Parts: sequence; structure tokens; C-alpha cells
Amino acid sequence: MSQSVLPTQAGYDRWSQIYDADENPLIELETQVMRQFIGDVAGRTVLDVGCGTGRHTSAVAAAGARVTAIDFSRGMLDRARAKPECRDVTFLTHDLSQTLPFPDGTFDVIVCGLVIDHISTLKGLFGEMQRVGKPGARAAISVMHPAMELLGVQARFTDPATGAKIACGTAQNATSDYVTAICHSGWYMAEMIERAVDDATIAACPRAIKYAGWPMLMAWRLLKKS
Repeated sequence: MSQSVLPTQAGYDRWSQIYDADENPLIELETQVMRQFIGDVAGRTVLDVGCGTGRHTSAVAAAGARVTAIDFSRGMLDRARAKPECRDVTFLTHDLSQTLPFPDGTFDVIVCGLVIDHISTLKGLFGEMQRVGKPGARAAISVMHPAMELLGVQARFTDPATGAKIACGTAQNATSDYVTAICHSGWYMAEMIERAVDDATIAACPRAIKYAGWPMLMAWRLLKKS
């Protein structure tokens, strides 16, 4: 069956209906790394940039953080708001191609999970995340590894109503684009991780076997100088 491509916002609005139940090996890999990079957030102010259905939002809120979460997909935000862990979270609808709607130095921790492959203005977004971080702030950023493009893989899902394959528009950024944007935005790159699909991933998500050995995840732990 052929694959159709929807604009990012429309694609995620539709995907939101099944996102949390969709078996996704990338999320299996990403969750482990991001929990490590996010670290202890009790009592901290956290911004979740492109929060989606609130995977990371709910985790940091449950861990005692004061959380603000933004996304431009209303469908995704509706799913996030419905989670009991997110009852005290401040949610905002926002287009990440625009200036973040917060003053300088607002947040202790910035989280951005599986978002930046949809962003063509990387330097602008990384610069904005750096701006709204407090001195000494840290950021945890993840993205689908650009190597997946060699297999023709991008953010996509199967519509349960029609069986159609639907992809969400991406920016097709290279590794060098991400690293350059990080360096030019003033962040200090404390750690960079790449993860391939291994036996543990396949055991947790059997459909991942077709990607065995391929790099699927890239993630960064960033620090803002005090």
C-alpha cells in the first residue's frame, strides 16, 4: 500500500488517536536514554518542547517538577491533558518555528523528545531553548537517527480506520545540522549518544527486527553555562 505524507501538524493530530498504543521501537530506545539525561527534576521548573501526548511531561510532573508543556498539535495536547499525572501542568499551543513565549532564564530543565527532525529552523529553536533556560540549565534532546532516512523511514503510522500508511512531514536534517545548531546556539554539549536496534529492543518490540543493527536514535545532554 502506498504512503501519503501529511503536513506535520495535521499528521500528528491524526496520529494522536493511537500514538500511545502504537508499538514503536524508537520510543523504546528513546525513553531509556531520556530518563537518564533528564535526571532529578524534583522542585525544578521544566519546559517540555513539543510534548506530544505527554510521555515525558507526565514522567517529570510525577517526579515533582513544575512543568510547562508546548505543542502545536491540538490532538496531541488533548491526549496529554487527559493524563492524571498532568493535572497541574501548564499546556500551551505553540508553533516551534516561532519565538518561545517565555522570558529569558525561566526554566531549570528543557526537554525536547523526538521533535527536531520536523524543524527546519534548528539554530533558531536551539537558540530559543538556550535563551529560556536559567544559568546552569540542562537540556535533554532526542531525535530519530538520520541513518533511518537511508531505509526510507520517517515519522509515520498506520491509520487504524483505513490501513493507510501516513507520514508526517520532516525536515530531513543531517547529523551535522544538529551538531552545528547546538554549537552555534551557545549550549555546551556534555554528552551525545547514538543507539542502534539491538536484541533487547527487538524483545520489547518485535517489529524492530527489520531494523536490527541500524542506528535509530540520537540524543544529547546539553548544559547552559552559569
